[in-house]
Amino acid sequence: MKQPTRILILGGGYVGLYTALGLQRKLRLNEASVTVVDPQPHMTYQSFLPEAAAGSIEPRSVVVPLRPTLRRCHIVSGRVEKIEHARRMVTVNVAGRPQQIGYDVLVVALGSVARLLPVPGLAERGISFKTIGEAIYLRNHVLSRLDLAAGTLDPQLRKRLLTFTFVGGGFAGIESLAELEDMARYACRYYENIEAEDLRWVLVEAAGRILPEVRESLGVWTVEQLEGRGIEVYLSTTVKTFEGGHVVLSDGTEFDSDTVVWNAGVKANPVLANSDLPIDSRGRVTCTASMRVVDLPEVWSAGDCAAVPDLSRTAEDPTATCTPNAQHAVREARLLAKNIMAAMRGGTPKDYYHKSVGSVASLGIHTGVADTFGVKVKGYPAWLMHRAYHVSRMPTFNRKIRILLDWLVAGVFRREVVALGQINDPKAEFDMAARS
Repeated sequence: MKQPTRILILGGGYVGLYTALGLQRKLRLNEASVTVVDPQPHMTYQSFLPEAAAGSIEPRSVVVPLRPTLRRCHIVSGRVEKIEHARRMVTVNVAGRPQQIGYDVLVVALGSVARLLPVPGLAERGISFKTIGEAIYLRNHVLSRLDLAAGTLDPQLRKRLLTFTFVGGGFAGIESLAELEDMARYACRYYENIEAEDLRWVLVEAAGRILPEVRESLGVWTVEQLEGRGIEVYLSTTVKTFEGGHVVLSDGTEFDSDTVVWNAGVKANPVLANSDLPIDSRGRVTCTASMRVVDLPEVWSAGDCAAVPDLSRTAEDPTATCTPNAQHAVREARLLAKNIMAAMRGGTPKDYYHKSVGSVASLGIHTGVADTFGVKVKGYPAWLMHRAYHVSRMPTFNRKIRILLDWLVAGVFRREVVALGQINDPKAEFDMAARS
């Protein structure tokens, strides 16, 4: 009797979840087994992280639990350490212990990680904005700075606590900055000695513009909106140091800041360097347009960690690859599941082709910017477009309804602006009691 094909999916993000969903719907009984490996037992819809941080959406609503969603798949909560395709083996760290998982078909969907630069103090002082944990932490951190500043008599400490620095002017950086600033400005009404003008928000971008995903005029408009809210925007500027919480910019500007959020780009998951798969100069797995890894017909890849040719642009640039964003990742994954099925059943995989329909971004409650189908949209209509688009792309009907209910509740009742900082160090009180 023929053994089921062993399909191993590395990563439970956009690509991993959608590929596994497609496979479990189409596979016949005993045709194949599907195993998904990810350190977290859930997929995070990253486009909603800014709203989760600002309190417009409950954090649990923006994550999709893997086990209830992928009932016909095996879930391994572990971190991939090594890929050895020559042996058809992957080493996974589970609860601190390495174990090996074999496969017949491999899907590499490890995504990306924050791209850190050698800036002194960055590793010690900074935090990224890619996970639900980071979003929750930043919400509590920002609100706790207001609590501490309201109680201190030291003007220098107060100024440092109320200074928030964001590096990176892409969608992730702008949306996280705008949503958290909107939340903090709202929270000021509950502090008798803190006004919105006391808060200092700083955006630093190395390029000469922000939001490269939309046309330049919309980027200029967004800067005007941010500056109108009192946010300082430094373009064509880099950070020289964050040491000791003291920020020094390349134009000579210096200030103290107790909050540093780093959104200056991403890079392919570094574990790919510890594999025998072909990778390009940017550390991504090199793929054909059908998302098959070059010269390895049993291996597939898509998403941020894959260099998939962008057929919509190759006529003007033969080396063009798909941009690492959710729009490509979701569409690649849906075709990827079909291509794997076709290859298993003797068919021909199809090439991935998708021309970007544009981009949308939220700039806080009731404000947004959009550039879709060649049309510029600003303000409230763009904010509605942002919400409508992303809720339509949220996996599972359950999560869509939860998000809609969260928005309804947030619209009817006042925003909750309490810091739950104890969840960042839950043993602190217990350890203090043990020492007393």
